Amino acid sequence: MDAHSAERSVSDRTLTRDDFVALRGPHSLFDCDLEEADLSGLDLSGWSFQRCNLRKADFKGARLERSHWQSCRAPFANFTGCDFSETVFIASDLNNASFKRALLEAARFDQCKLTGADLTEVRAIDLHFEETLLINAKLPGLSFRRAVLKRVDFSQADLRKCDFRQASFAECSLREANMHGCRFDSADLRGADLGGLRLVDASPFRGATISREQAAQLLSELGLNIR
Repeated sequence: MDAHSAERSVSDRTLTRDDFVALRGPHSLFDCDLEEADLSGLDLSGWSFQRCNLRKADFKGARLERSHWQSCRAPFANFTGCDFSETVFIASDLNNASFKRALLEAARFDQCKLTGADLTEVRAIDLHFEETLLINAKLPGLSFRRAVLKRVDFSQADLRKCDFRQASFAECSLREANMHGCRFDSADLRGADLGGLRLVDASPFRGATISREQAAQLLSELGLNIR
């Protein structure tokens, strides 16, 4: 690390809003404690957070574009209305966090936990999820058109009116998700767990590709034996 980088890094500190204001400009935070800190409305564009505790921190309305989050713990954090354009989250705990009305253009979540997270009314283009838990998360109306989804768990998630047209699923789960009004035209669902889906609920999948095993699972509800 060069001298300039060292000047821009902060480690092992408990930080308050006043500390952030005094720091000015993008910094890299390592192992810092921001639990329940009020950072709402601040410009934190380009900041880096690594192994930080952000439990219940309030970032409402903050500018966080091009920020980087690695191995952070941020359950119940408030990210309502934040700008996360081109932001990367890696191996972070974001369970039950609120991203309502956030801007997530070209944002990436990799190996993250978003169980129970609220992404209602987010604005997202080219949003990427990989190896991420979205169990019981709220994602109504999101577009995953042409997305390549790998090891994403949407179990019991609210996916109403999501757009999965031309998307492909690899080792994913849609088990017991609410998919009312979704579109799956030309989607490849052969790598998705459709457990809990009933034949009567299968109409949104018209035009999608499923495996023989998945088709047999649906038809078994009618008492038919597939040979």
